[in-house]
Amino acid sequence: MKEPHNYAHVGYGMIAVAASLAAIGIIALFIGDNGLLADNMQRENTHHFNECKDNNFQTEGCEKYWDRINNVVSGIYVDLEK
Repeated sequence: MKEPHNYAHVGYGMIAVAASLAAIGIIALFIGDNGLLADNMQRENTHHFNECKDNNFQTEGCEKYWDRINNVVSGIYVDLEK
């Protein structure tokens, strides 16, 4: 039986694995000691959303939520007229 010679595909796969591991290492260096980076980001975003909700989405910076409110799914109905 003939040998398939998939050396190029194996090489490309090894390059992809090495690149993904390098990317993970760079991300780990970026995050550093802050192991709760994503948790802190989510808490900040939730706090901002709750502040906007308390102000009926009329304050500056709350425009990004306008396309997600005033529908049945969100259950939030506000008058967006300024």
